[in-house]
Amino acid sequence: MRHSFRSFAFAAVMVACASASAAGTQASASAPWRDARQLVLVLTDGWDATTGTLQRFEIRDGRWQPTTSAAPITVGRNGSAWGQGLHEVQPQGPRKQEGDGRAPAGVFTLGEAFGYAAEADTAMPYRPMHATSYCIDVPDSPLYNRIIDTREQGEAAAKGSTEPMRLDLHNNGDPRYRNGLVIGHNPNATPRGGSCIFAHLWRKPGEATAGCTAMASETMDGLLAWLRPEARPVFVLLPREEYARLVHDWRLPETAP
Repeated sequence: MRHSFRSFAFAAVMVACASASAAGTQASASAPWRDARQLVLVLTDGWDATTGTLQRFEIRDGRWQPTTSAAPITVGRNGSAWGQGLHEVQPQGPRKQEGDGRAPAGVFTLGEAFGYAAEADTAMPYRPMHATSYCIDVPDSPLYNRIIDTREQGEAAAKGSTEPMRLDLHNNGDPRYRNGLVIGHNPNATPRGGSCIFAHLWRKPGEATAGCTAMASETMDGLLAWLRPEARPVFVLLPREEYARLVHDWRLPETAP
């Protein structure tokens, strides 16, 4: 199924939708992702690890069941840290901040897909990027943590931003944002809480990111084709030790790699 442009505001809609009620077999009664029926699980070997695995799960017979084997991914160049998402604030561990080189850990909505092409093979809302598309990572900007088009907001709106969304045009053919997904970290745009967090392609295997989750093109292609908005998909990133601590309370998949 192919989709063209839809508003970046879909990410906010997904946050609201994720709080709808459903059976308690998928998460604890208080968890706002309790109605999720698709889950993307990223595990790393510790807070400072820069590599890990990604595996897809969906609810079958009331339980999380894997739909793929685990695939290699990379995260932030300094590892990961607790982000702001659907989960409650955790008592221990590093906290995600703007520019810290860490990928946000926790449970997050998945927003719109994006890329260089006009369309993509996905059921998720898709937004094509242009030379004028930027994600605003300037903490004091009123557009912080939003993807904008300077043809609409004006060139001044992107002043100071280090996140052009057409990396191929701004960085010698860089393929990383050729296909990607918005991860719903810091949906309230808390200043310096961290911005512009995506799942995207890696430039080369094993290369860490500035705070996103990067993967091979075949992993991304499979992910985009599999995701369904009506399944309320969530993205979970955790170090393995934290996963072992939270797997039962958060009703996460028991058969993690």
